[in-house]
Amino acid sequence: MIIKSIVIIAFILIIISLGSALFHLVTHKTQEQSEKTVKALTFRITLSIVLFIFIFIAFATGMFTPHGLGARMHQTPVAPVK
Repeated sequence: MIIKSIVIIAFILIIISLGSALFHLVTHKTQEQSEKTVKALTFRITLSIVLFIFIFIAFATGMFTPHGLGARMHQTPVAPVK
């Protein structure tokens, strides 16, 4: 449950950062606004990379297991009934 909470919080922060960058991009009037846009986008990219690494480590250590389509694709095939 804690893994899902961390991922959800990270996604929310990524969306907020993207919205902040969009706001500063639209109201681009000064050099300071441009710097704020770059900082917001840099934060979003950094957070996305950290989230990817976190999910990869959680999957590799077994703390997170897929249960969707990808999990069903890797199951062993069932022998046909004769």
